[in-house]
Amino acid sequence: MSSSPSELCVVAADAARAAGALLLQRFVAQGGEEVRTKSTPTDPVSEADLAAERAIREVLQARRPGDAILGEEGGESLGEETPGSPSLRWIVDPLDGTVNYLYGIGQWCVSVAVHDDDGALAGVVFDPLRDELFAAERDGEPTLNGRPLVRPVRDELATALVATGFGYDAAERAHQAVVVAALLPWVRDVRRLGSAALDLAWTAAGRVDAYYERGGKPWDVAAGSLLCERAGLAVRRIEPCGDHEPLGLLAAPAALADALEPFVV
Repeated sequence: MSSSPSELCVVAADAARAAGALLLQRFVAQGGEEVRTKSTPTDPVSEADLAAERAIREVLQARRPGDAILGEEGGESLGEETPGSPSLRWIVDPLDGTVNYLYGIGQWCVSVAVHDDDGALAGVVFDPLRDELFAAERDGEPTLNGRPLVRPVRDELATALVATGFGYDAAERAHQAVVVAALLPWVRDVRRLGSAALDLAWTAAGRVDAYYERGGKPWDVAAGSLLCERAGLAVRRIEPCGDHEPLGLLAAPAALADALEPFVV
C-alpha cells in the first residue's frame, strides 16, 4: 500500500480531526474526566486521552491497515501484513496538553505524524479550539488551514520570545529551572504554554521565536519538528547530559539557535 506524502497528510488530518471533535465536545461539556497517572503523580492521563487515541487508531486502521502505529497511550501496534506494504509508522499524541485540558485551559492539541525509514513524511498539529490545522510534508511549504505559513524573520536573542516546557520528574525540573533562570535575562521573555506540539507549530508560524525542551517523547515532537523544518528553521538535537538532563530539541531560526544553544545544552 503506497501513498504520496500529500495523501498521507490527508489521512493524518482526518485522524486528528476525528480525535479533535471528540476532545472538543468533552472540553466544552466540562464533565469530570476520570484521571490516572503514568510516570509520576504530575503526569496524568484521562479518559479523554484514551478515547481520542482510539478515534485516531480507528481512522488509521481503516485507511492504512498495513502500517504500524505508535501512540502515547496505547503503545505500539503493528498493522496487518499487506503484500508490498512500505514500512510506515504513525506517531500519535491524541491529546498534547492534558493538564491544560483538565484545568479548562485552552492550550492543547492533537498531533499525528507518519515516518518511513528516512524520517518524517507528513504530519499535522490540530488545535480544535481555534480550528487550526498546521500541516507539513517532506517536500513543500508548511500550511495553516491549507494556506502557506508566512513566518516573520526574527532571529535576535535580545528580542526573542522563547517557548519551553518542563518534565515530570522533580530532579529534572530542578535542572530545567536553572536553565530558565540563566536564559531569562537575555531574551524578551519565556513562555511555558503546556503543549510541546503546539509550541512547535507556533514556532513554525512565528507566534513564538524559538522552542527548546529536554525530555520530550517522539509523539510530542514528531509532527511539530517537521513543521519547523519545512518553515526553514534549524531543528537541533540537544544531547543528554547526566542523569537528569535527557535528550532534547531546539527549534529556531539558525542565527537564534546558535545564540540559544549555549544556554540549553
